[in-house]
Amino acid sequence: MTDSTDTVAGPLQGVRVIDLSTVVMGPYAAQILGDLGADVIKIESPADTVRVGHYKTTPGMTPLNLNVNRNKRSVALNLKDDTDRERALRLIDTADVLITNMRPGALHRLGLSYEDIAARNPGLVYAHAQGFRSDSDRAGNAAYDETVQAASGLVDIADRALGEPVYLPTIIGDKVSSLTIAYSVLAALLHRNNTGQGQLIEIPMTDTLIAFNLVEHLAGHTHVPETGPTGFALSMLKGHKAVRTKDGLACVMPYNPHNYRDFFTAAGRPDLAEDPRVNGDAIDSADHEDLAELLATCATALTTDEWAEVCAKHSIPMAPVLELDRAHDDPYVRDGHLLDSVEHPTEGTVRTIGIPLRFSATPGSIRRLAPVAGQDTEDVFAELDAATR
Repeated sequence: MTDSTDTVAGPLQGVRVIDLSTVVMGPYAAQILGDLGADVIKIESPADTVRVGHYKTTPGMTPLNLNVNRNKRSVALNLKDDTDRERALRLIDTADVLITNMRPGALHRLGLSYEDIAARNPGLVYAHAQGFRSDSDRAGNAAYDETVQAASGLVDIADRALGEPVYLPTIIGDKVSSLTIAYSVLAALLHRNNTGQGQLIEIPMTDTLIAFNLVEHLAGHTHVPETGPTGFALSMLKGHKAVRTKDGLACVMPYNPHNYRDFFTAAGRPDLAEDPRVNGDAIDSADHEDLAELLATCATALTTDEWAEVCAKHSIPMAPVLELDRAHDDPYVRDGHLLDSVEHPTEGTVRTIGIPLRFSATPGSIRRLAPVAGQDTEDVFAELDAATR
């Protein structure tokens, strides 16, 4: 991590982002832009109740907030107060980007709708995220990741593949939408830089995840009339899962007959290497489930490290299963600085998640760790006052 006083020329240096969002979707998108060099100012309530999770030492400094609010300055403003709302508008006047996931009704009541803001700052890129698109009959409905997983078909995929309508154990709707916000903002900034014109971007979580899910799962319904069912066949198999090795878990994924023959030979099953199902030009889709069961049975013949060596030698796709409790000790994670221990001003030693992107000329950087709510209010407005004298 660089010191907050260092100047690091990330690709978005000179871009100011106002983060008027809560929980994960908007804050994570704003953090990504901050990691890439943008000056991100987070506007939050003086008594913010959305810094959710278990506190450690300082109220509000939860693991989730430490993980989505770095590279930001925090300004505490009560937007229901006329004076504070005018201060927020002064900040927004200086911004290139505004990110919010407030409901449209609240934005209109506060005078913070796109129409209100565009009248003051016509070059602003205004990114508004919500659960459902604004012209639908669900526009005002509350939405959480689980409702979006259901409404986007992800629960149906899980039910068909696993026999149970489970939610994916990660907030995929929020995080995919975060990435969508980030790339949409970058596209709109390019347009603004070319034309001087700002615009409103609407990012509905449900629509975003429907599009995401259908890339492979539209499948047989891609053509009209349909040529088969929806659902990507391979990933819908009951046996489509990591396997148990002699000493752990791994993903071992033979993709062609040659891969399977090398796998079975290494597992000490030359009889299976001669099986007609793995001796044609390609694997028949009808055989995938049986081969998955054989794969799981044979995987226990070697340790995870031994399989890694075999698979590398024979170009069989393979990866050990990363145990999250040991992620900080994993050589791949450690050597890539994907988790580093740093000293936080109020929280002591914490682990911070690294930036996964590599830019050859304009690298991103972690310049600031997540702030306590409102810690930068005085500095930000002193800076704003000095700039407008």
